[in-house]
Amino acid sequence: MTDSTPVAPSAAAFGPLTPYLVVKGADAAIRFYATVFGAREDFRLTEPSGKVGHAELLIGDSRLMLADEYPDFGALGPASIGGTPVGLQLYVPDVDATIALAEACGATLLRAAKEEFYGDRSGVVVDPFGHRWHLATKKESVTPEQMQERWSAMLSA
Repeated sequence: MTDSTPVAPSAAAFGPLTPYLVVKGADAAIRFYATVFGAREDFRLTEPSGKVGHAELLIGDSRLMLADEYPDFGALGPASIGGTPVGLQLYVPDVDATIALAEACGATLLRAAKEEFYGDRSGVVVDPFGHRWHLATKKESVTPEQMQERWSAMLSA
């Protein structure tokens, strides 16, 4: 074993939290994320069969990792396990246009975009691979106190 230089707990190219998605059809997922969310592929590791063992995409300045399913390792996507309890929040320049494009590319609309009490116009889609995306465009800066006030008023109405 050789001596190594100490490193920071996360690599410079990554934030402290990086989502890692498992999908059936990673190649198609990469194309969907590029078309709908403007993702740029940083790199991918592909088996001779074409199966994606690992890929990294950039959406804005955020990194998203993904791979095809590997059932022998317990790596299964939402389609294989009956859905997902996890949602990914993504801010986009025009939430309505992004939702329309996502639907045109095979996503399912769960909640249409609307103005929300927390200052975003937001909606929710499930991509063709079973992952839930909370899409939003910031419309107004709202403090936590204002949010609580508005939410309380909504709940009591």
